[in-house]
Amino acid sequence: MIELKLIDKSYGNQKILDKISLNIKKGEFISIVGPSGAGKTTLLNIIGTIEDFDKSEKSKFLINSQDITKLNDNNLSKFRNNNIGFVFQFHQLLPELTVEENILLPTMIKGDDKDSSDKYFIELISILGIDGILNKYPNSISGGERQRAAVARAMINKPSILLADEPTGNLDSKNEEEIISLFKKMNKDLGVTIVLVTHNHNFSKLADKCFTLKDGKWS
Repeated sequence: MIELKLIDKSYGNQKILDKISLNIKKGEFISIVGPSGAGKTTLLNIIGTIEDFDKSEKSKFLINSQDITKLNDNNLSKFRNNNIGFVFQFHQLLPELTVEENILLPTMIKGDDKDSSDKYFIELISILGIDGILNKYPNSISGGERQRAAVARAMINKPSILLADEPTGNLDSKNEEEIISLFKKMNKDLGVTIVLVTHNHNFSKLADKCFTLKDGKWS
């Protein structure tokens, strides 16, 4: 499903990623761990098609057999919106919108007419346990609830891939456990492929596979 081969990334003279290769099958849940500055977020951004890499004759980047390097900016944006969801450490919900409006925002950007009566929307908020806070605003709900809403927003366009960068880094231990359990549930129940970047080694072990990145290389 996702194939990276000999991916390099440099900023000036600083090498961030060094000949990274990775194959992820459809429906897999993988985690990437490593110290700060190891290149984890850069790698995740490359997989998410929001950051470029240093192309060479030997490098390759495919998602669903699609050569990502062949897409122009417009087609790449459409591909990303249709196939990839993002969850970050900070929820990034818009404070002026309700939880429901925040979740549905990507569908409006896409041009869909999905609303709160949509079957998938109902299923998604039920899995995430946020059906009781849809009319509330982000500043009136807990940190764990905000992160659940952010996950729902990432999933609302039914992406085949969910990328998560330290999604529990801003939560207490109870909410950390709940969010990771929800990731496992979505992976199992919705079949979404998940790539999780985390500092938490205990949570990383819940994934099907765990990779360690150090100084831009697999360790």
